[in-house]
Amino acid sequence: MTAESLSSTDCAQRLRAVALELGFDAVAFARADVALDREIERYDAFIDAKMHGEMAFLARNRRTRARLDVEGMLSGAKSILCVARRYPRAAREDEPQTGVAPTIARYARGRDYHGFLRRRLRRLAAAVRALGTTERPIRARPLCDDEPVLERAWAARAGLGFIGKNGMLIVPGIGSMVLLGEVVTTLDLPQDPPIAERCGTCTRCLQACPTQAFVSPFVLDARRCVSYLTIEHRGAVPRELREGVGTHLFGCDDCQTVCPFNAGQGARASTGTRDGDPFAPLARWSRIRLEELLALDAEGWRAMSNGSPLKRSGRAGLARNAAIVLGNRGDSTALEALRRAAARHDDPVVRDAAAWAADRLSR
Repeated sequence: MTAESLSSTDCAQRLRAVALELGFDAVAFARADVALDREIERYDAFIDAKMHGEMAFLARNRRTRARLDVEGMLSGAKSILCVARRYPRAAREDEPQTGVAPTIARYARGRDYHGFLRRRLRRLAAAVRALGTTERPIRARPLCDDEPVLERAWAARAGLGFIGKNGMLIVPGIGSMVLLGEVVTTLDLPQDPPIAERCGTCTRCLQACPTQAFVSPFVLDARRCVSYLTIEHRGAVPRELREGVGTHLFGCDDCQTVCPFNAGQGARASTGTRDGDPFAPLARWSRIRLEELLALDAEGWRAMSNGSPLKRSGRAGLARNAAIVLGNRGDSTALEALRRAAARHDDPVVRDAAAWAADRLSR
C-alpha cells in the first residue's frame, strides 16, 4: 500500500512498526519544515563562546542545523523520524572484566556503531520511499551522527525523550544510554507531542562530572569534558584536567551512570539482536594492557583499532590517554613502560603525558 491509500496516521504506524522490527527501541515523529528556535540559540551561544574546542565541524552548516527542509539536507522535507537504540549491557556489567574494557565508555566497547545504525536507517528510509508511487515519489534521507543535524534537539521536538541537565536525551523507560538516528522525508506525517523536562531539582549529573565541565544546567564546556579530551582533542590534555580524566581511556559515562533514569529495569534490558549484540565488548579488550598501548606502532594500531570506535582517538591520542590513566591509577608496575614512552615515543604529546605519569608514580 502507498501513502495515497493510507492516512498519515496509518503511515506513521506502519513506519513505527518497521523501525521496531529493525531493532530500534523507540520511535517518534516531528515536523522537519519548522526551524529550531531556542535550541539553535543555545547552540549558537555554545559555538560563539568557543566551547566546542577543536571540533571545527560543529561551527559549519549552521543554517542546515536550524532546519531540515533546505538544500543542504532535503529540500521540501516535511517530517523527521527519530529513533533510539539503547546500548547498556547491565546483565554483564557486574561481571569481572579484564584488560582495558572498563576504561572505555559503554557505547564504544563493541563494534563501531556507525555501520550498525547506518544499515538499519537505510532500510527504514527505503520503507518510507516504498510508500510513494511513480507519479508521487517520496524522498527520504537517512541521517547518522556524522551529518550536520542537532539530533537531540530534533528527538526532543519529536517527543522521543527530553533533554536532561547534562545535555543528553533521556528516553522515558529507557534512559539516556541510547544512540540516535533519523530519517528526514518529504512524506507528511503526524507529529508526536514533545515531553516536558522531568529532571526537577536533581543535579547528580552536574555534580558527578570529574572535570566540572558544566557551566550551568544544560550548558557543557566541551573543552573540559573527559569525552572530548580523550576522543576529539589532539593536543596535550591540560595539566589541571589530567587528574580529572581518572581511569577513562576513551569517553566517559559518569554523568549518565548517576542519572536515576538510567537505573530502571527498562534501561537495563538486553540489547541483543538476530546478528548478535553489537555493543558486547570486543575480545581484544580482554587481551591488551594499557602499557601495550604506549608502544603500538602503525601496524599494531591498525590491527587493534580496526572496526572499533576507538579509532577516532588516533594512535597517539590513545597512547596519551593510556599514559594519563596509568598515572592516575597509581600502579608503580607501569613505571618502566611510562619512562620508556617518555623517552622514545615518536609523538611529543605522548612523551609529555608519559613523563607526567611517571613523575606522578615516582612521588
